[in-house]
Amino acid sequence: MQQRWWRRSLTRAALALTLAAAAAALPYSACAVRQPAVTRAAAQGEALTKAEFVGLVQGLSEPGGFFHSDNFTSNETSYLHVVGGFQEFGVGGGAYVGVGPEQNFTYIAKIRPRMAFIVDIRRQAVLQHLLYKALFQLSETRGDFLSRLLSRPLSGAAAKENAGIEVVLDQLAQAQPSAEMYTANGTRVRKLLEEELGLKLSEQDREQLNYVFSSFRDEGLGISFRFGQAGFGGYRRFPDLRDLILEKDLKGNLGNFLASDDDYQRVRTLHLQNRIIPLVGDFAGSKAFVALGDYMRKHDLKVSAFYTSNVEQFLFQNGVFPAFVQNVHALPIDENSVFIRAVPSRQPHPMQVAGHRTTTLLQRISVFLKDADAGVYDDYRTLVTTHFLAPKQPQAQ
Repeated sequence: MQQRWWRRSLTRAALALTLAAAAAALPYSACAVRQPAVTRAAAQGEALTKAEFVGLVQGLSEPGGFFHSDNFTSNETSYLHVVGGFQEFGVGGGAYVGVGPEQNFTYIAKIRPRMAFIVDIRRQAVLQHLLYKALFQLSETRGDFLSRLLSRPLSGAAAKENAGIEVVLDQLAQAQPSAEMYTANGTRVRKLLEEELGLKLSEQDREQLNYVFSSFRDEGLGISFRFGQAGFGGYRRFPDLRDLILEKDLKGNLGNFLASDDDYQRVRTLHLQNRIIPLVGDFAGSKAFVALGDYMRKHDLKVSAFYTSNVEQFLFQNGVFPAFVQNVHALPIDENSVFIRAVPSRQPHPMQVAGHRTTTLLQRISVFLKDADAGVYDDYRTLVTTHFLAPKQPQAQ
């Protein structure tokens, strides 16, 4: 029977920890990072204390809402098609805002923000990112990270620090899940999140964490986006985790954050410094984005990129797009700030690349706000075909 290690109750000592006590140094050598004073500015790119991290996760979040899918992984095969445009259009630094699962880490690695905020209406998505945070902190290499995430051991060439991602994936694809690894890593993750960081997780939170972690164990590299916990909707039509890691940009190069040790270490450093903040937030809600905008202004941060996936499609369908526009107005931006959007390929688009289920686009946020305030966007189709940016980079032959 599956071990429900997330069900374990916190000890009285752990419950008695204050946020100040939770800011003590992590016991694992991999997590030994300098913890500067609470008074310094986040805009300087320094680490946040554990207390600050917990305060942001809990203080900026809204109550969780419903979405119809399990976003264990991205389902956007075109996600790398815009990375060449980041440098071309001056997108970098500042604060990154995104939604959804691991795709954010690739954009974070390329954009190199000072802080990142991943905002999702589903609390389960935030809990999944807390799981990722713990695994990043525990894992010095890409192979360690995938091995822990999938509860599968690595050995030989695949276990070496400089192992190529294809070597790691080939071995993980053949490996069977380990109950011992799952239990041991689950215990370490629980300890890190609840006792060392001081996060207060409910019994339902622990159940959802267990559901996410056990799904990666059970499905391995074959895990993918799916509709609902029962797999409704033929989810195996979507790309799996291995497919996504091996996707290429328009020049034919691998670009996933796990394809490069430099990219992995860049994201890991932000996690070690508590500068990737998962939040529960509704794009059309009344709290999270307003509070996030206030925080950014107080710390002299401007949005560099806002990855929305295709959430705006649902905002139009639900009649709440104007509320989203107001929330975007609440965020500090500059002339280089962009949206990153993914348009389902069933809607033809001038930027569409054959063979991909999505089309990924950039748009200046300042242009979006000007158009939105002028009433230009009647529907989602108008939004994604108006004033988008076209990166000048060759397609793969």
